[in-house]
Amino acid sequence: MEKSNWLKTAGAVVSIAATAMVAGCAAELGEPVVAENDELSSACVPQVPAAIAVPAGNKLAFYYDAVGVQIYGCDATATGYGWVLRGPEANLYGHKGKLAGTHYAGPTWESTDGSKVVGTKLADAPSPDTNSIPWLLLGAASHAGQGRMTDVTYIQRLETAGGKAPATGCDAGHVGETVRVDYTATYYFYEARGKK
Repeated sequence: MEKSNWLKTAGAVVSIAATAMVAGCAAELGEPVVAENDELSSACVPQVPAAIAVPAGNKLAFYYDAVGVQIYGCDATATGYGWVLRGPEANLYGHKGKLAGTHYAGPTWESTDGSKVVGTKLADAPSPDTNSIPWLLLGAASHAGQGRMTDVTYIQRLETAGGKAPATGCDAGHVGETVRVDYTATYYFYEARGKK
């Protein structure tokens, strides 16, 4: 995917694209993918490992860049101590870097129009960048409000940068502490075929 127009937020850097080139399909980032038929819509779907592919019967509807943090807490575990994910905290950006919503624990994606979708993790795949959090496939578990997120069926987290839990620093003396790790990603949102 070709990206431009760099945006710096909270110490993280993300490239916001005026246009996104996905598998040869040009579409405005964050805008609905306009398709005359399912074949064009299918051509716009990002190439991903089979484990996180969206099931048949769904089409790419829109996608946003995220800039924010992954929040981890130091907890006692069955094998000692470790950093455990508390949730994300990120802004979602659409076409030309326009704020389109927020992403937070749940995991929840909330549009600026007030609509929300809460996802549940279905599968993951390693990021090509070994220093970054994995790519994910999530299914919509619940919705609230009417708007952009109302008909979302699946979400993919792709193109991740950063966000991994620290490898050290969690022990008996640090239980209860939290760390905020910068990350960026692109979230792809799908709807059932036949939805406008």
